[in-house]
Amino acid sequence: MPQDRLAIVRDCYRAFETGERDLVERHLSPGFRFSAPPDVGIDRDTYFERCWANADTTAAFDFVRLAAVDDEVLVTYEATRNDGTRFRNTEIFGFDGDAVSRVEVYFGWDLEAAERPPHP
Repeated sequence: MPQDRLAIVRDCYRAFETGERDLVERHLSPGFRFSAPPDVGIDRDTYFERCWANADTTAAFDFVRLAAVDDEVLVTYEATRNDGTRFRNTEIFGFDGDAVSRVEVYFGWDLEAAERPPHP
């Protein structure tokens, strides 16, 4: 089952890259909850209203970590926006059977800022 969950998570990111909302919708449970610092515990409809609108701004996700841990999948990725800027986040996907029941997002940083030398 963990391999199936990794494939489901990959589908969710691919859907965000391509704007294929139906691809991600079929993987989310009816009781799906999404949490990030500005939006803690929002429901599925609110997720699509607030977060899905950003799907057209991200060109690619490169996985740094993608691992099944018990009933969750841990993901750290470096994403490239359409304007070429990059950022890094970590997310935890929780499951109810084969459906994603929750996502927790922990914001990372702007990668260009991280690659600049420190100020003297």
